[in-house]
Amino acid sequence: MPEAPATAKKEGKYSAAGKLLVDSKLISAAQLEHALSEQKEKALRLGELVVNLGFASEADVLKAFNDHYPVRLTRLNERRSLIPRGLVATLMARVRGMRVSIKAKLSVAIIFILLLTIFILSFVILTRQRQNLYLQTVQTGKVSLGYFVSNAKIPLLNGEVLALNRLIKEAGSVEGLVYATITDRDGTIMAHTDPTQLRKKLALPQHPRELTKEGTYTYFTYMNEKGQHVLNMASPVTLQDKVLGEVNVGVSLDFISQQIRQETLTVLLLSSGIIALGIAIAVFMGIGFSRPISQLVVGAREIGQGNLKYKIPAGSNDELGDLGTAFNYMSGELWKKQMMQESFGKYVGSDIVQMILANPESPWLKGTRSTATVMFTDIRGFTHFSESREPEAVVEALNQYFEIATRVILEYGGYVDKFIGDAVMGVFGVPVESTVHAQSAVGAALAMQKEFMAAAQASGNPVLAHVGIGINTGVLVSGNLGSQAKMEYTVIGDTVNTASRLNGLAQSGEVVISAATLEPIRALAEVEEMEPQMVKGKSEPVQVFKVLSMKEGDSHAPGSARPQQAAV
Repeated sequence: MPEAPATAKKEGKYSAAGKLLVDSKLISAAQLEHALSEQKEKALRLGELVVNLGFASEADVLKAFNDHYPVRLTRLNERRSLIPRGLVATLMARVRGMRVSIKAKLSVAIIFILLLTIFILSFVILTRQRQNLYLQTVQTGKVSLGYFVSNAKIPLLNGEVLALNRLIKEAGSVEGLVYATITDRDGTIMAHTDPTQLRKKLALPQHPRELTKEGTYTYFTYMNEKGQHVLNMASPVTLQDKVLGEVNVGVSLDFISQQIRQETLTVLLLSSGIIALGIAIAVFMGIGFSRPISQLVVGAREIGQGNLKYKIPAGSNDELGDLGTAFNYMSGELWKKQMMQESFGKYVGSDIVQMILANPESPWLKGTRSTATVMFTDIRGFTHFSESREPEAVVEALNQYFEIATRVILEYGGYVDKFIGDAVMGVFGVPVESTVHAQSAVGAALAMQKEFMAAAQASGNPVLAHVGIGINTGVLVSGNLGSQAKMEYTVIGDTVNTASRLNGLAQSGEVVISAATLEPIRALAEVEEMEPQMVKGKSEPVQVFKVLSMKEGDSHAPGSARPQQAAV
């Protein structure tokens, strides 16, 4: 909540906070006046007073201030120093939200580096050139002074004005020489490149700039009345340590500025060409960097959508190329893993594959004791059928039978343990635990027989009408069995053996179950009790039942699932 002083900082008539609330049409001017009068007596902020007086809701007041100030208030009693959202804050917020591509960033970076480099080099080179030209001008002035001083001694001693002016005239045509003058010891001009200055007193700046003395030479720079930048150099004329006068020469320094301007123009032209080349290189490099990254983004999306065969085009022979190669290797390995999982799942069931991949060292793979239901299906008269048919026809008939049996077992929450000739062994309750494994197994058997009969009539496949199914429930051992060369996840025990024997008692189209299987589904299944049967491996007759029907409802539900953990 913004601070609102008791005596409001007037902006017109109201404080900034009050004006904001009025402009937002949350309160009227009269309500603001009333709130301000209350504020003088209560140590509350304006927003809190407005809410306490019932003029506006807290949510509306917060929204008004959050829209106007670059902060996010959640309650009115927050202490914040708030500044209205201005143009700079708005621009900064927009800049922070902008998405800048790598190409643009790289181009800006390269151009900035080029500009900085060119600026520094140009400044250093032009500064050194200016200094060198100045020193060269000083040297030229010294040469001219030496010439005048050497040849002006005798004429100056004898007062030969014509000889002195002839000497000056000979040097007057030197390029860059603004003037040359010879004065006597009193400062009277005896010779000058401008004859009108003869016999006048030499007038020089009173406060020269950059005054320098080197031996007998004195020089400084100044701006003359014509606006010329002049280097004045002076040296006394002496004969046997007697001062006869002084020689002054003025050398123009304007050519230095002109030369620097020309060089600057040349540097600008060269810089423009370099910058253009830099932009082209930056764009080329930016494309080189961004294209592989864009391809990686597309590849990642394809992989995320399940297209594990997607490959990134071969890139450059550098780190980005290595990244693309690694990506392709990753996608290839993921595809192999998926293919292995799908293929392996056809042999051991998808549930087994998922559990092996999730936790290969899980104890249930090493052997666990569980209560589960085992189903065996078998084709009656299959030996005779196979002897009277071509192998291709036998395989085709079997595959249709296996397809229906496998699909129904999986739909009802079981898994196909193995195919044994023309028999199918299905297990319910392991490795995925189920509280209704007997119900699921019987429901699957009835659904399977129904589909077998329908498919037999539709396709004319005779084996489908002669399938018997036996089911038994009890304690068994499940886990990985085999050797280092070949492992198989399966179930073993008396429960499995008894289920196989019950399958032998079932006639075509029948489902035969044990008393242990019937017990948990007695209220759901309609059965016909059969004569107790002696089966191999049992000393006492086994009570068996033929399932006639089962109530609709929960028979399809596989129940809750979690891996068995009770180690043997």
